Amino acid sequence: MRYMTAGESHGPEEVAIIEGIPAGLTLTQADIDEQLARRQHAYGRGQRQVIETDKVTIMAGVRHQVTLGSPIALNVHNDDHNHWTKIMDPNVPADAENTMRKVMRPRPGHADLVGGMKYRHQADLRNVLERSSARETVMRVAVGAVAKKLLAEIGVDVHGFVLNVGPARADTSVLTNYRTLQELREVTESFPTRTLDAETDAKIREVIDQTKRDANTVGGTVQVMATGVPVGLGSYVSADEKLDAKIARAIVGINAFKGVEFGGGFENAEKYGSEVMDEIYWDADRGFYRGSNNLGGFEGGMTTGEMIVVKGVVKPIPTLYRAMQSVDIDTHEDHRASIERSDTTAVTAAAVIAEAMVAIELAKAVLDKFDADNMARLQEQLAAYREEIKRF
Repeated sequence: MRYMTAGESHGPEEVAIIEGIPAGLTLTQADIDEQLARRQHAYGRGQRQVIETDKVTIMAGVRHQVTLGSPIALNVHNDDHNHWTKIMDPNVPADAENTMRKVMRPRPGHADLVGGMKYRHQADLRNVLERSSARETVMRVAVGAVAKKLLAEIGVDVHGFVLNVGPARADTSVLTNYRTLQELREVTESFPTRTLDAETDAKIREVIDQTKRDANTVGGTVQVMATGVPVGLGSYVSADEKLDAKIARAIVGINAFKGVEFGGGFENAEKYGSEVMDEIYWDADRGFYRGSNNLGGFEGGMTTGEMIVVKGVVKPIPTLYRAMQSVDIDTHEDHRASIERSDTTAVTAAAVIAEAMVAIELAKAVLDKFDADNMARLQEQLAAYREEIKRF
């Protein structure tokens, strides 16, 4: 399985093509739209989300709500393009009128300056920010929705939520109260901040509201968990086949993510081996299993069969309404950085995006290991494999 996205933030369309999804998977527009709505409707989002009504159009690869095995083409229309038709027109040369919204003062922390240097966009940094914008993640969530649908058919569930925004942090000890991710999902999705309890939800909303009043932005941490994952996805034999490494790259590849950890993560650096290693047990019903999950469901770059636990750190959004020090790339004079319409925080939406990226990497790993031509055959092979692992 592989995918590619295309589209600019204020261009007419966002597009994705997915190759390698088996034939025979039931897939509907509603399956994808549900995930797009989760990304869009999150506390701390800006005015852009009021303008957009993210709905997918399935352009190819699906017939009568069933995948064909051919490439799947997905499209999401940018409603805000109606306000940018001249500025983003690909068929008209640049002139004074259609370049009047130039960006010449790069924002610290954004791709503006380095992207302009790399691609020689010194005439207008908008050529950078239109693609580097997090608007592109709408299609990663769409692709993730397809991956989640495939995973659900083989008993794998994936869910993301918010641990903290700024100083407001949830108590993760409550996670032991939930027997399934569905139970957890019903709780976290009931809060606009996607956190674990009502008290933390109120504290996070207050942090976001105060940050907005201060014309600032704020970051945080999200967590993604996956259950039902087969033993042995990924491999120890080559560094680039380690699945935890692939997931780490996918998480840090999301806009504004600056760190990733598995299980106990960085806290494990302050502990001794006897406190960290997940001891091994066996019984006839389960086969081999671990007595703890400090390593987040991975050993040697391979899944252990335990719950996958991934955390991602999201920096504050670099577009501040209190503009920071910058330099005009034309005159080289000191100026305040350009201001673009922005969210106060991306953390509440980032949980959904991180969830999508983990689902994509898990789906890739499954399709690398088992038959990728037909969904029923994949299910048959996986069932036989799970039984083999249980008898080991």
